[in-house]
Amino acid sequence: MIQILILLVHVLAAMGLVGLVLLQHGKGADMGAAFGSGASGSLFGASGSANFLSRTTAILAAVFFLTSMSLTYVVGHRPQAASVMEAPKVEQPAAPAPAAADKPVAPPADTGSKAKDIPK
Repeated sequence: MIQILILLVHVLAAMGLVGLVLLQHGKGADMGAAFGSGASGSLFGASGSANFLSRTTAILAAVFFLTSMSLTYVVGHRPQAASVMEAPKVEQPAAPAPAAADKPVAPPADTGSKAKDIPK
């Protein structure tokens, strides 16, 4: 249950990070603002949006990092439940050794030269 909750927060933080990074201006965008691109007329002012978006991105990055570590911990320390599919292992008694023969086994008889067995 806790794993699902952490995973949900993790996915929401990831989507929020992607959105905020796409909303932010690059470092080169400040030059365009100097020539009147209209950044000063935005909702937060000329520098207010950069501070707000940067701080929000940093907070979401911290949440993403913490949920990543939490998911790793929760999955790694999950108790191992016994599976229904696995039957308990029962050791079989050792089979008795075969009875020893009364006379020794003779090696196979030599049937002649092996050279005639080689195909030509």
